[in-house]
Amino acid sequence: MPQKINVKNYWDTVNMPWGRLFYKLVWNHLDYKNMKILDFGSGFGITADFLAGNNDVTAIEPGREMLQYRTCNNNYKQINGSTEQLKKLPDNYFDVITCHNVLEYIDNRKEVFGEFYRLLKPEGEVSIVKHNKAGKAMQKAVFENNIPDAIKLLKNEDIVSANFGTINEYSDADLDSYINGKFIIKNKYGLRIFFALQRNEFKENPDWINEMFEIESIAEEIPAFRDIAFFHHIILGKHI
Repeated sequence: MPQKINVKNYWDTVNMPWGRLFYKLVWNHLDYKNMKILDFGSGFGITADFLAGNNDVTAIEPGREMLQYRTCNNNYKQINGSTEQLKKLPDNYFDVITCHNVLEYIDNRKEVFGEFYRLLKPEGEVSIVKHNKAGKAMQKAVFENNIPDAIKLLKNEDIVSANFGTINEYSDADLDSYINGKFIIKNKYGLRIFFALQRNEFKENPDWINEMFEIESIAEEIPAFRDIAFFHHIILGKHI
């Protein structure tokens, strides 16, 4: 999990218009009701809390600092821990597992997917949100004017996050090796295709979230745009 956390800075970011738009786009793909869901690496519990409105949700998060800011408008079970907590959960129990922007900060990715496979019911799904180097390089070079980090990304080198320390990037091809035939890719979406490239002054417009949501939703499955998105949202199905 994250080596170094600037919790207050991260909390402020997720509550900005672009942070709220990120969750709106992700949740648009998670139309689940009356299911047992595990949120692994739940952070501030924002997605766990959203899903708990219509589902039975268990959340696992290692960072006690994150849990101090936990969102809890709906009832869900919160566990403080990491991979060791996965091993305590029963076989074939969950319908869905969410794991959003987590695998960049752990080393035992194959082990984690092995546990996901064990925990999921036969028709179960895994929702993965992961960084995409092409889109990150675009944002670094255009929005941040951080050419050194953009070059590192293009050279397949890791960069350092102000909030979480070193980001251990992995490609979509790497993901195939981690899932090791245990899962199939059902859907792949691009997230943050356009809005990370705009100046922040535009994002305070009251209509900005809805307008940007519309254009992002149109482009999210078009390969040319999906390939340059900052994030990829990948839905995996358990392979029986």
